[in-house]
Amino acid sequence: MNRRSILGISVIAAMGLALPSSSAGAQTKSLKDQLVGTWTLVSWEQLHKDGTKGQDFGASPKGITTFDANGRFFVMFARSDLPQIASNNRTKPSPQEAQAINLGSLAYFGTYAVDEPSKTIALHIEASTFPNQLGISSKRVITSLSGDELKLTNTTVVGGDGQINTAYTRSK
Repeated sequence: MNRRSILGISVIAAMGLALPSSSAGAQTKSLKDQLVGTWTLVSWEQLHKDGTKGQDFGASPKGITTFDANGRFFVMFARSDLPQIASNNRTKPSPQEAQAINLGSLAYFGTYAVDEPSKTIALHIEASTFPNQLGISSKRVITSLSGDELKLTNTTVVGGDGQINTAYTRSK
């Protein structure tokens, strides 16, 4: 073999060894880095302690959850069939409209921290449409995070029992 062939084979071999290490580095992103972005709700289901299931936001819930790189988050859930307000004034719903909207929607935001070993997210809620959540730290267990799919379990349900399971896809 001549010198040029040996040099060419050496360069190709060196490049081949370098490629797997860089792609392996991409796969070792922290949970927080993988969470950052906006996630579109696919399903929301509460499993009560008595074994019954509930879907507070209906069979086709709408919602998003956003985690930013600076440790801030936002969550919103809503039924897809919320009633319109007949008066066309958000401050003057009928009692029935107000109740349906209150029961069929929830939004809150604050700061979050990820605990890598336990695969949990601690949410510190600063504002919420359900004021009983204010000032609390609520945990979500990351049950699955793979590419564009995220599944969380909330075992610290405020004003309820059991656990809430949510599934998301990454928003594009």
